[in-house]
Amino acid sequence: MAIESSNDTEQKEPVSAIDRYFKITQRNSTISREIRGGLVTFFTMAYIVVLNPIIIGGVPGNAKNADVLGDVLPMAQVAAVTALVAGIMSIVFGLVANYPFAIAAGLGINSLLAVSIAPQVTWPEAMGLVVVDGIIIVLLAVTGFRSAVFRAIPGELKAAIAAGIGAFIAFIGFVDAGFVKRVPDAAGTTVPVSLGINNSIATWPALLFVFGVLFMGILVVRKVRGGLLIGIVVTTILAMIVEQFADLDSSVANPKGWSLNIPEIPSSIGDVPNLSLVGDVDVFGAFTRIGVLSASVLVFALVLSNFFDAMGTMTGLGKEAELSDKDGNLPNIGKALVVEGTGAIAGGVGSASSNTVFVESASGIAEGARTGLANIVTGVLFLIAMFFTPLYSVVPLEAAAPALVIVGAMMISQVRDIDLTRFDYALPCFLTIVVMPFTYSIANGIGAGFISWVVLATARGKARSIHPLLWIVAAVFVLYFAKEPIENLID
Repeated sequence: MAIESSNDTEQKEPVSAIDRYFKITQRNSTISREIRGGLVTFFTMAYIVVLNPIIIGGVPGNAKNADVLGDVLPMAQVAAVTALVAGIMSIVFGLVANYPFAIAAGLGINSLLAVSIAPQVTWPEAMGLVVVDGIIIVLLAVTGFRSAVFRAIPGELKAAIAAGIGAFIAFIGFVDAGFVKRVPDAAGTTVPVSLGINNSIATWPALLFVFGVLFMGILVVRKVRGGLLIGIVVTTILAMIVEQFADLDSSVANPKGWSLNIPEIPSSIGDVPNLSLVGDVDVFGAFTRIGVLSASVLVFALVLSNFFDAMGTMTGLGKEAELSDKDGNLPNIGKALVVEGTGAIAGGVGSASSNTVFVESASGIAEGARTGLANIVTGVLFLIAMFFTPLYSVVPLEAAAPALVIVGAMMISQVRDIDLTRFDYALPCFLTIVVMPFTYSIANGIGAGFISWVVLATARGKARSIHPLLWIVAAVFVLYFAKEPIENLID
């Protein structure tokens, strides 16, 4: 999937210490390609520094995202720690695991914290539960359990996970850009989503998104180096020009405006970040406040989401980067899973929410990234972003989202490894692929695939061919999907 000429990979012997450490030449990459990949990954996931404060942060005196005591996490501080933890963990993952999989606050986990957990406990106690979740994830990785589960997944399901992630990130791109919008319940229709406004591309941002998709597609077809990065930059420049003349403002003031970032020259370049939230965590407080059973159910939900979101993401990214073996397994996956689990601990300690591998890393992989050097670039940019929030927030989601759609189109090709003529394969793989975007969750798609795989294989009289761990994981997912009734019973 690399957008490169063959001249980049003619040199087969390591040319420097950096090359040898990261195995750049061995993986048919170059330092320049890794740098470009790291840049593209950063620009496609930098929105998390703006979005995470919106999801878990709040304004003092406002009930939105307030905890049980009415306290909130100040948005400016959340932005700072989000960039800090993402930067540190991306660098560590690149150095230790040597994969181009960047790490940041996981979407889904942060929403779970804000909507379901914080109203029951204080924010320091909620972050304490995230730390406990991370410790459990690391222990499961150290003991080899996570690696064993990874290897137990059938090759067809691994291909479906990769394809499903492709559909998922494309859907994220469509929604982020406003190309796909939720139809309000008051509209009196059973249609849940629609194209743009009234099934029309009626806004400048949506039109720029369409331009970005087509422009990046042309660059990929023409095999232009840095095509995705060029596409993001060009679309951002056009967005800035449009904003100067149209004054679209934000979507809060104008439904036809920008989804998140406003592409205008900032009034200031940067500021010193406030990191006062680092260390503001209470590991055991939630168990005292709401009881051991209730707190344990919350931890269970966090562990399941973290465990399988990360596993599914790494499966898809590994296949897309052509780093997996013929069975879809990544080399040295145990080491990578330990570091990834540490991201949850770091996210809790930093009050940034659990950090995990980001699916948007696929954009850097599509740009040619194959090693942890790309992660170093992404991580350093996140650390710099702490000081230059106004500068990088110039890039609107409508300019970065097209890259996700292009990468989704690349990843969906993994369905070629699935024998769709066998319905006992087709249904589980289909459910895995479609449930991810339809429910906005990688873990949900994996759970639907695992459960249906076990049921259909048993129906064919092939129960003994199912790996014991797959039985266990399918049973755990049944409990996961029934977590609300279980919580009600406990209450």
